[in-house]
Amino acid sequence: MTEDAIQHFSAKLRFETDPSDVHAAFERGERFVLIDSRAAAAWSHGRVAGAVHLPTAEIEERAPGSIPLDMPVVVYCWGPGCNGSTRAALAFSRLGYEVREMIGGYEYWAREGLPTVDDSGPIERSVDPLTAPPGFACAC
Repeated sequence: MTEDAIQHFSAKLRFETDPSDVHAAFERGERFVLIDSRAAAAWSHGRVAGAVHLPTAEIEERAPGSIPLDMPVVVYCWGPGCNGSTRAALAFSRLGYEVREMIGGYEYWAREGLPTVDDSGPIERSVDPLTAPPGFACAC
């Protein structure tokens, strides 16, 4: 039982990441591309600053010509109630990319007060105290 749990949680950490870890990776200058897999209307509404728009339905056709195969990929969609990022991660995996899914998606990125933009520029959002309480560090 313990070995099964170790394998399960190790696999989750290998294939999943979260908004604060992605933000930290951006800050460190790590090499990866962050893909917003939502439709055009959602992208226009707001997105992670620095993300690339590539809707899930277009990944198979467009990714090979625009993202080098050796470029690590992180995908996101709306939030935890949406499996769009899982579908996008599967599409990239089928093409041979190293891919991770950003759990929480755009919703939790925005709720943590991380940089977001829309078609007009930066969006100022207050931090949701349930996702990033002031004065507390998760230290996880």
